[in-house]
Amino acid sequence: MKSGADTLNSPLNITENPPVVLTADLRKVYRTGFWLNQKIVSLKGCSLTVHQGETFGLLGPNGAGKTTLLKLLLGIIRPTSGKGLLLGQPLGDRHAKQRIGYLPENPYLYDYLTGWEFLQLAAGLFQIPQSVQRQRIPQLLELVGLSVADARKKQMRRYSKGMLQRVGMAQALINDPDLIFLDEPMSGLDPVGRYQMREIILSLKAAGKTIFFNSHVLSEVEQICDRIAILSQGKIICSGSLYELLGTGNTYYVKGQGGDGEILKKWIPSLVFNHDGSWQGTLQEDYYDFLASLRLMGGQIISMNLSRHSLEDFFIQQLQKSKSVN
Repeated sequence: MKSGADTLNSPLNITENPPVVLTADLRKVYRTGFWLNQKIVSLKGCSLTVHQGETFGLLGPNGAGKTTLLKLLLGIIRPTSGKGLLLGQPLGDRHAKQRIGYLPENPYLYDYLTGWEFLQLAAGLFQIPQSVQRQRIPQLLELVGLSVADARKKQMRRYSKGMLQRVGMAQALINDPDLIFLDEPMSGLDPVGRYQMREIILSLKAAGKTIFFNSHVLSEVEQICDRIAILSQGKIICSGSLYELLGTGNTYYVKGQGGDGEILKKWIPSLVFNHDGSWQGTLQEDYYDFLASLRLMGGQIISMNLSRHSLEDFFIQQLQKSKSVN
């Protein structure tokens, strides 16, 4: 498999299978100090690829460089070195920007506008005809769970955090984008708000949209993302699908009762018997055959769960490994 840099330098590959987001050795250095003679390296040679229709999660601790990378991709700032393509166009290209949506972590929404007026303003920036606006705005309000009455009558200074996130998501979708950037979309939301935001993202995923987002809520990332990358101290330290990174999921933690202990140990070498007569252990064989054998023994399953790293455990391990290497 070719690296991001190889793909960027190969017009043939870009034409045959164009990625939606492609970067090769992106680097960003900020100058600080009174004479601008001090350097802070925020991003160090970042290379990644995101394909059409993927939901891609960028993870990392505070200060890792996630927001810097997002600003580079959006063309808000320019890289110190390296290359990148967005929807097949160089970073910052105007035509590419027409096809993207963006929800910042802390968006500034005009307090004295209603949600409806704000969406009209956003639509006007994209030169969307009013006839289209009249259809699209109610559709988006329904998608994000805002009532038309609230959007028309309430000024946004009276919105809750959840309502602001919803109207922010609606403005990110006002131009029917092909690629959507979401910066901490779950930030500050209660469990109900996180659930609703997750459902919106899953509906966009089902519609074939490409979604690139940062999040600290790793349980949500694990449920939503196809692929992830972990950024630490300005470097991508690992990337891949959850299947590749967390394991195949062919190992199960089983708890049951009854059956023949000697036969059970052949299936579950780590078998442990409890005082209440139940048993437990890790099963690494084909669970269909195991269940059939257990049924013949007269035993039964109390619980059986996939045994693999959680994304949170994997994330912490990768950060610790990265620090020990550095």
